Amino acid sequence: MNQSLNTHQNILQLIGNTPLIKLNNSAEGLKGDFFAKFEGFNPGHSNKDRIAIHIIDEAEKQGILKPGATIIETTSGNTGFSLAMVSMIKGYNCILAVSSKSSKDKINMLSAMGAQVHVCPANVAADDPRSYYQVAKRLHSETKESVYINQYFNDLNVDAHYRTTGPEIWNQTKGEITHLVASSGTGGTISGCAKYLKEQNPNIQIIGVDAYGSVLKKYHETQELDPKEIYPYRIEGLGKNLIPTATHFDLIDHFVKVTDEESAHTARKITRSEGMFVGYTSGAAMQAVYQLAEENYFKKDSKVVVIFPDHGSRYLSKIYSEDWMAEQGFFDASNESQHIIKYIKEKASK
Repeated sequence: MNQSLNTHQNILQLIGNTPLIKLNNSAEGLKGDFFAKFEGFNPGHSNKDRIAIHIIDEAEKQGILKPGATIIETTSGNTGFSLAMVSMIKGYNCILAVSSKSSKDKINMLSAMGAQVHVCPANVAADDPRSYYQVAKRLHSETKESVYINQYFNDLNVDAHYRTTGPEIWNQTKGEITHLVASSGTGGTISGCAKYLKEQNPNIQIIGVDAYGSVLKKYHETQELDPKEIYPYRIEGLGKNLIPTATHFDLIDHFVKVTDEESAHTARKITRSEGMFVGYTSGAAMQAVYQLAEENYFKKDSKVVVIFPDHGSRYLSKIYSEDWMAEQGFFDASNESQHIIKYIKEKASK
């Protein structure tokens, strides 16, 4: 390569160093300053690029991954896309077990990136042979020279964010961060960031965002998995029906639960008010901020970083589809503009 050219060797060199962006209109009236760590700026459009490259690089160093090997993973879509992208560039095969809750946009993107995709029912128990956890394990056992990433139980998931996302946030805020708000799914992002940030300042408050229908918040409070907490919900990549070891609950100070509906509307609000095209879990994280603000959780001098995990292009057939929003019953006069109310009435009259 000509060293005089300002170029990158490949797209993987663009992973990380995502911007921290001040939230203005969407944070109007809230005490403190609020900033979005917008992970949609990664080349694969999500924070999962970080774990994909880190885990694969480590597997190569340890001699686990060899030329022509197959990478297998359980995913709600984002990790799968990142793994497919890295696999394609590095010359590996990629097989993904994907939840049926994942948007069609995500599933189509996985196929476009060359992955073999197995869509599995979302609303089954984690130990059900049809679940995407068990399907991935079966595919791993049936595929020679395959490596199962297993992000929910892989310490490298946490380590990737400890080495990159956490230090970036600390440096971007010049150490002035007081609160971190992050959605919790596998737990790798929030745990890795929390580990690094609390090493710098143990007073930084780490707030996890959970979904109604998930077990994480109650487990954090009681150390017990309550099956009664589990029921179907729509948000992708947030919450769990099992307890991932990649979630370091001792580093998380507080959990907030958010609804599917409010999270969807908040994502749309961010897009309209900030010009950032954000995903469903970004809306969930910001919705948690609103709920905490109502409880006077923040002060005038608070410096709050909210992680926006992915890009809104992954949800064109869901939260950015007026048909989908209407089908879910997510429109009413209090939370959407009048033209959308008119749209619903017209659809209902047909």
